[in-house]
Amino acid sequence: MGRDISIDRSGQVKRVLVLTLILNSLVAAAKISFGYFTRSISITSDGFHSLFDGVSNIIGLIGIWIASHPPDKEHPYGHRKFETLFTIAISFMIFVTSFQIFKKVFFSFKSGHETVVTTASFMVMLVTMGVNIFVTKYEARKGIELKSDFLLADAAHTKSDIIASIAVIVGLILIKTGFKAADSIAGLVIAVFIAKIGYNILKNATNTLVDTVCLNTFIIESLVLNVDGVRGCNNIRTRGSENSIYLDMRVLVAPDMTTQKAHDISEHIEQMIRKEFPSVVDVIVHIEPEKNHRDYKRV
Repeated sequence: MGRDISIDRSGQVKRVLVLTLILNSLVAAAKISFGYFTRSISITSDGFHSLFDGVSNIIGLIGIWIASHPPDKEHPYGHRKFETLFTIAISFMIFVTSFQIFKKVFFSFKSGHETVVTTASFMVMLVTMGVNIFVTKYEARKGIELKSDFLLADAAHTKSDIIASIAVIVGLILIKTGFKAADSIAGLVIAVFIAKIGYNILKNATNTLVDTVCLNTFIIESLVLNVDGVRGCNNIRTRGSENSIYLDMRVLVAPDMTTQKAHDISEHIEQMIRKEFPSVVDVIVHIEPEKNHRDYKRV
């Protein structure tokens, strides 16, 4: 059953990525070709940003395929962290994009250039921005629904495209009023914003890799302490990602409790936590007699 759910989730994520890949490719082609034709740094840079959106979709498809593999001898906890690794790959791609735009802006200030602004320039930017708005909302909604770190990261990447497009449009307006440096300045704004998006994605993905706490331990403790026979609960630890959480804890019971009764309590706690937190894929309950509680520091 767990395997079937995993396959279904992976299939849905893949379908989302294929659709966004097609749309991102069309947007990138339109911006890059038109940007070169009009000699616009901001439109061309925005186009390459969109191109990286498409490349990230391809990386995502590969990452999701690997992450959907079941646990094996070498990977007893499964392969879900591969999705996080590929999420980090997206962040580095964003940094590369930002750096390339910085280079273009730098050389444009040194050499100077004139951007051709036409009605078509605005039409291209408005249409492609509309497509990006659809992609961002669709991918973010599916990312939350499927609890996919990668889809949420990719949605954030595409969201940066919307902000970049707004900066480009403002730059085009300023150029029309005679402010020739507006195109380069718009490119600079885009580069800074893209770098910030990359940093946020990298930070969130790193939290998963270094096993940052995933759930509120106070809520878990409160639930467990309400179970009949439980006299204490401590050393609660969680790790993993939003859609795949591992949890272990120490539960104190009466010293004379039978092994069967202690086992029943352990199973009840596990079922209760899984019901309360569907994202928890594994629960380990260490049962100990209450008299040993003084030997441990509560964490």
